[in-house]
Amino acid sequence: MRLTPQTAPGFVLAESDHAFARDPYPDYACLQEHAPVCRQPDGSVLLTRYDDLRRVFNDPVLFSSDKRIDFKPRFGDSPLYEHHTTSIVFNDPPYHTRVRRLLAPFFAARVLRQMEASIARMVNSLLDQAATVGTIDVVQDFALVVPLNLIGELLGVPYGERDPLRAWANAILGALEPVRSPAQLADGNQAVEDFKAYLRALIARKRREPPGPEGLDVLWALIEASELADHDPSAETLSEIEILHNSIFMLNAGHDTTGSLIANGIDLLLRYPEERQRLLENPALIRTAVEEMLRFESPLQIGNRRATAPCAFGGIEFPAGTFLHLGIAAANRDPSQFSEPERFDVSREPNRHLAFAHGIHTCAGNSVARIEARIALTQLLQRFPDFQLEEAAVRPHRSRFRVIDSLRIRLSP
Repeated sequence: MRLTPQTAPGFVLAESDHAFARDPYPDYACLQEHAPVCRQPDGSVLLTRYDDLRRVFNDPVLFSSDKRIDFKPRFGDSPLYEHHTTSIVFNDPPYHTRVRRLLAPFFAARVLRQMEASIARMVNSLLDQAATVGTIDVVQDFALVVPLNLIGELLGVPYGERDPLRAWANAILGALEPVRSPAQLADGNQAVEDFKAYLRALIARKRREPPGPEGLDVLWALIEASELADHDPSAETLSEIEILHNSIFMLNAGHDTTGSLIANGIDLLLRYPEERQRLLENPALIRTAVEEMLRFESPLQIGNRRATAPCAFGGIEFPAGTFLHLGIAAANRDPSQFSEPERFDVSREPNRHLAFAHGIHTCAGNSVARIEARIALTQLLQRFPDFQLEEAAVRPHRSRFRVIDSLRIRLSP
């Protein structure tokens, strides 16, 4: 049942149903207007207005990303707790700064230019395979395959060993949803252990046969840096467990959110054929189109922070320690920031969306995700401009991430 002005203040995120997961936007609009600072039964707060989220993202001291307090009761002393409290995204400076600085060279402009040719070859190969069949599930056989293989290449994971990574990523990231069953948490914990065991074995193989200087291998570069630190204690590096968990995070985040961006983008082009036609007539719009896809169907729908000191939103005072749910999907349709926010417009400018967060926690791989989406969508439109819906998008009961499980289209030149 949809929220009303009367029921909005009582909305409980942890009790959201499948209808909300399929289409949360009417409820977000209602919350934004009638309960933009929505108290939750556990003392946390759901924020949905753009200006409130920008304020939180811009103040990492007052609004902490460290999740040790929050994840302990949820995950206990488990592999999931170890993973999520070690990866870059759920940490504050100075650890966050150290990890981001070590990873930054791999996302530099020069490296991104090298990636473009590899992405284009990968996309064309997938579309060649689809052309022989005439239909394709754009999620399982396209949108998720492209980023999975790209991040696999970045980390030096052999091509034939990448298939399990997708299931591990889904189990680990799925554990972050507001409500998870004991079985789902057990799957997530096992996925972390399996992933770590695989990476340790891969590192051992790399040590026996070090990769050559050609190409990129982030995992090996981090291992080499850690070994150099044995001779130079002042060198900035990561421990083995930090390398393992940040590698897992790169694979999971780079695969899941970018795959969702591409899949949601194709779904939008099916739902808004007039905007697809504009793209076909003016391919240069692909850059603004991808930004609009990020705004309109944000892959990460809900972020979070914890207040380290007393704070106030909407004139309401909250104590230190208050947990904040950040409605990114809601903020990206805030009419105070976006003209006609419910209109999908591939030429929208300016477009200061928050899909990749903001401030020091802006997604480190945002440039890679944008490049992958632009190439994947451009090639699909060029080769199959009249692609049609074969089977409608199937969305799981997930509210933190905007995910499509399957979406099948018919291809025709």
